[in-house]
Amino acid sequence: MTTINQPSQEKPDLLVVKNLTKYFPVRSGLLQRVTAWVQAVDKVSFSVKYGETLGMVGESGCGKTTIGRAILRLIEPTAGEVYFDGEDILTMRSQSLKAMRRDMQIIFQDPYASLNPRMPIGESVMEGLQIHKIGHPKERWEIAVNMLKKVGLEEYHARRYPHEFSGGQRQRIGIARALALNPKFIVCDEPVSALDVSIQSQVLNILKDLQKEFGLTFLFIAHNLSVVEHISDRVAVMYLGKMVELTDRESLYREPLHPYTRALLSAIPIPHPNVKRERTILKGDVPSPLNPPKGCRFHTRCPIAIAKCSQEEPEFKEIKSGHWAACWLAE
Repeated sequence: MTTINQPSQEKPDLLVVKNLTKYFPVRSGLLQRVTAWVQAVDKVSFSVKYGETLGMVGESGCGKTTIGRAILRLIEPTAGEVYFDGEDILTMRSQSLKAMRRDMQIIFQDPYASLNPRMPIGESVMEGLQIHKIGHPKERWEIAVNMLKKVGLEEYHARRYPHEFSGGQRQRIGIARALALNPKFIVCDEPVSALDVSIQSQVLNILKDLQKEFGLTFLFIAHNLSVVEHISDRVAVMYLGKMVELTDRESLYREPLHPYTRALLSAIPIPHPNVKRERTILKGDVPSPLNPPKGCRFHTRCPIAIAKCSQEEPEFKEIKSGHWAACWLAE
C-alpha cells in the first residue's frame, strides 16, 4: 500500500497540482458586468503517485468536484499548474489535450445524467473508442462488452437503454465507460454517494479489483469518511476552497491535526449500540465563498480558535513527516 511516507523513487508522481485556482464570475445588471467572484478553489497543491488512491473529502461546496473537473480541463482553471505524467496539461492545445484525455477519465456522480437516454449502453461505452478512432466497429463492440463484463454486467445488457437499469447498474456502466480507453488516471466524483450501502460496497470492491488489474490511479471524491477510509491510501481534507490537511489514511484517522478534520471524524458512527463517540459539533454555517473570512477560513466555526486565526492565514505545511496541515495550533 502506497503512503506519503514511502520513498518517492518507489512510485513517482503521476499527477502534480500546484496552486490550482478556480474563481467563477458573478454577473449582474443590464450589461451583465462581473460584480464579484465565487472563490471555489483557492491555491490548492497536491500530488498523486502511480497506482495510488487519493481520497478527497469535505462538506458540499468546498471545491472537491471543481478540482476534479479543473484537472481534466472540463472547466478551465483561473490559475495554477497541472502536470500529468510530466506534461503541463493547462498549456496543451486541442489535439494534444484530446490525446491526453485517453489517459484521464472521470466517473460522474450522477450516472443517469451522464448517459444518453436514446443510446444503448453498449454504444455509450464505445463512444470514446469512436472519438479516438480505436479499432474497427467489431473490435470496439468487443471492447465494450468486455468492459461491461469486468464490472459485473453481461453482453445482453449492452443493447439495453439507461432507463432499464438500477442506480448501481448505471454506476457500473459509468465505470465501464471510463475504463474503455484503458486510462492511467480516473477521477471518481462521488461514485457511490447516491447508492444503497450494500450496493456501495459492491461498487467499491469493483473499483479496487480493477485498480489492481489495470494499475489504475484514482482521485476519489466523497462525503463519506468511512468510504474514503476503505478505498484510499492518502486522504486530503477540503474546507471552503482550501486544503486543510493531507496525509496517509492511518495517520489521518488515528491522529488528525486540523480541528475541522477532527469534527468530521467525530461524526462517523461506531457500529456498537453501547459505544458512543464524543461529538464535536460545529456552530454556525459555512461562510460564503463569495466573501470568505479573513485569516483561517475555518476560524468562524472552530472550537479552539485563537486571535491569530482571524488575522493571518496559516500556511499549508508539513507538520510531521508526510503529514500536512494548515492550522496555527497544529504544531
